[in-house]
Amino acid sequence: MGLFDRIFGRGATQATQQPNSDQRFNELRDKYRTALNMADQQNIRFHNMYVQDNQLFIRGVSPSQEAKDRFWEQLKLVNPNFDDINADVTVEETQAQGATVGGGGQGSQTYTVKAGDTLSKISRQFYNDTDEYMRIFYANRDKLNDPDKIQVGQQLVIPPDDNA
Repeated sequence: MGLFDRIFGRGATQATQQPNSDQRFNELRDKYRTALNMADQQNIRFHNMYVQDNQLFIRGVSPSQEAKDRFWEQLKLVNPNFDDINADVTVEETQAQGATVGGGGQGSQTYTVKAGDTLSKISRQFYNDTDEYMRIFYANRDKLNDPDKIQVGQQLVIPPDDNA
């Protein structure tokens, strides 16, 4: 599983209605790779990323205005005209505060990792959706460096299911 496969949460899609959209998606993703890497480093969580009308559409949530600004600066370095990208990144200050103290927040709970657990399995248990594992990963960035590497006995913060 590659970096780009891991950084997207619920609703991450790649539009396939148009001919060659897979190819165009890959071209644009590669073109904006530095900005997408910056977003991952800044803990920006993407909800959607797809190609439509030959443009890359991105929708996500940033933990702070500073992280959002850094992402936009990186996009501007890649393409100052923004003619092949449409990004909608909102700022969620409560997410930033929670991430600073380990992701805990109102409605969060903790989970102790058991043998055989993966973030996808834990995600299915709490959200009924294996694709939500990145929510758990981002809430635990203070103790996890890779979503594929969790340890038995680790205490993980499980953010509330805001879609319930």
